[in-house]
Amino acid sequence: MDKQTRPHDRLAQVCDQGVLVTAEGVTMSYAGRQILSGVDLAVNRGEIVTLIGLNGSGKSTLARILLGLLQPEAGRIWRAGGLRHGYVPQSLSIDPAMPMTVRRFLTLGGKVADEMLITTLAEVGLSGRLAAQVAELSGGELHRAMLARALLRRPDFLVLDEPMSGVDVSGQGQLYQLIATIRDTYNCGVLLISHDLHVVMAATDRVVCLNHHICCTGRPDAIVGDPEFRALFGAAVADQLALYRHHHDHAHETDGGVVPLNGGHGGPERGLADEHGHDHQHGAHGHD
Repeated sequence: MDKQTRPHDRLAQVCDQGVLVTAEGVTMSYAGRQILSGVDLAVNRGEIVTLIGLNGSGKSTLARILLGLLQPEAGRIWRAGGLRHGYVPQSLSIDPAMPMTVRRFLTLGGKVADEMLITTLAEVGLSGRLAAQVAELSGGELHRAMLARALLRRPDFLVLDEPMSGVDVSGQGQLYQLIATIRDTYNCGVLLISHDLHVVMAATDRVVCLNHHICCTGRPDAIVGDPEFRALFGAAVADQLALYRHHHDHAHETDGGVVPLNGGHGGPERGLADEHGHDHQHGAHGHD
C-alpha cells in the first residue's frame, strides 16, 4: 500500500479487502511504563488470529484498544462500518452466595427472546442449562456461558482473552474446536489471546507474537522458526512446536468465503500433530 495514502482512503481500502479492524502505530503506556510501542495489526473476516506473548507484554491492552474500550496515546484504529463485536474476558468472579441463573446472566444487558437464548446455548454446548446457577458451572461451562453472552450480539469481531483459563485439558480441545465452528457459522473474525502455544498452533490461522511491539507474525508453521520467536520463548519450545503438523482442507477469501484446497482434501502442512506424527483434524484454516 502506498505510504502516502490518506487515513480515510486507507480505511476504504482495508474494508474493501474484508478487514474488520486494523491498528496502525498504536502506542500506550501506564505510569511511565510503555506497554505498547508502534503496534500494527489487522483482523480479517473469517480468520482466527492468535495473539501470544509473555505476561505483561500488552496483549489484553491491545485487545481493549481494538474493541474501543481504551484509547491509545498514539496511532490509529480503524473499524469496518457497523462493526458488531463480542468480548469474552479472561475470568469472571461470581459470588457463590449470590443466586444468578444462566438465563439472568445472559440477559443482564437487556431482554432476549427465549428462542435465541436456547439456540445460542445449544451452539456452545450448554443445552438445557438456562435454569442452572452460574456459580455452580464448571470452568469450561462458565467459559461457554460467557461465549454465549458474546454471541448474542451476533458479532463480526469476537475477542477471547485466555479462553482456556480454568478449563481442564480434556475440555480445551473441545473449546478450541467450538471457536473454529463459531468462526465458520458467524463468518466472523476472531482475536484469540493465549499463552498455551501447543493448542494455539492447532487452532489458529495466523499467530502474532507481541512483546510490547510486534516481534513476528505469520502462519503457525512458519513463525516457530522466526529468530524473535525463538529468542522470546526459547529454542527448545520452538523446536518442540516444529515437530507438529496438520491438514488444511480449505482457505478463506478476504470476504470470508470458503475456497476448497486440493478438491477439499488438504495435503499435509507443518503445524500441529502429536510427537508420534499422528495428524489431527481441527478448525484451523490456512491464509496466506
